[in-house]
Parts: sequence; C-alpha cells; structure tokens
Amino acid sequence: MSKLHYMLSGSTGLGLLSANALAASPSERTLTSVTELFFYTFFLCVAIFITLVYFAKFRDKRRMPLDALLPERGAIHSVKPDTLITACVQTMSAKKIGALIVMAGDRLVGIFTERDALNKVLAAGLDPSKTKVSDVMTKDLYTISPTTTVNQAMEVVTKRRIRHLPVVENGKVLAVVSSSDLTRWLVKDQIGEVQN
Repeated sequence: MSKLHYMLSGSTGLGLLSANALAASPSERTLTSVTELFFYTFFLCVAIFITLVYFAKFRDKRRMPLDALLPERGAIHSVKPDTLITACVQTMSAKKIGALIVMAGDRLVGIFTERDALNKVLAAGLDPSKTKVSDVMTKDLYTISPTTTVNQAMEVVTKRRIRHLPVVENGKVLAVVSSSDLTRWLVKDQIGEVQN
C-alpha cells in the first residue's frame, strides 16, 4: 500500500509540477513563442534574400556584354576565298571547331560551317577537292559587336537558327562566338555561383 501511495503521490507530484510550471509562466511561454517566431522569420528572410541575390546575379550575367566572354576565346581561324573545301574540313577537324571565317585580306566576306559542308557540298554532290569555299560559304553574315549582351547574342542564334556569330568592331573580327560558347559560359557561371 505504501508503494502504491508513493507511486500515486509521485505521479501526482509530477503532474502538479508540470501544471504549476505551465500555469506559472504564461509570459515566459509567450516570450518563447515570440522568440521562435522571430528566428523562423529571420531564417526565412535570409533564405529568400539568398535566392533573390542568386537569380539577380544570373540575370546580370545574361546582361553582360560579350567583352566578358571574349578573353576566354582562342585564336580566330580563317581561310581565304579560294581555299578548297577539303582543306577547310581538314582544318576544322584538326582544330575541333565548327566554323571558319572567310577573309579577303582584312575584310570578312563569309563563313563556312559544318552545315555548309553537309548541305551545300555533300548533299549537292560537289567534289570537295575541287570546290572553293567562296562558292559555298554563307555570304549573308549576321555579325554582332562586343557590346552585345550574352542574352541578345542568345536571342540571335535562337531566332536566326545559326550557331556561329562573328564579333566585329570597326570592321575588325575580334572572335567567333558559338551558341555552345554562350551556353557553356552561363553554365560555368551558374556552377560557380552554386559552389559559392
């Protein structure tokens, strides 16, 4: 009986202690709830801020001029108008590039791409060892300036369905930027942002 009395009094004592603790501190509970709410709100605001900064930076990268991309480009590969298609394809294969610009002296006169090789030479049944690049190159070129933004350049390649854009300033070819260059640059930048 004394054991049962002890257990009852002990459990009742705990119940009374918990009830007293809860009843005795309503202001403390309110303070705790307000503090928790403050911390949750603070962390939510920080998460929203970081997300906004990330997407703002991504949008800013799309608005940057191509000048930021050009230092990463290598040499400009060009050929003369009388170069044979065989030599052009060999150069493109050796350099692992998809296009060659065609220069008459210092003047840009055309571009020869993989698509030209397929559609204008092979599909047309022309002999690559006897056909000059000037006969099959794309003459109606669309060029952009180095101040063109990455976003504008991506719009051009998408709308015009072209893969290579010569970057020209004051008649001088500075680079040839491809759609894959633009995509790679943005992806590389995104990876850097995620790592940061």
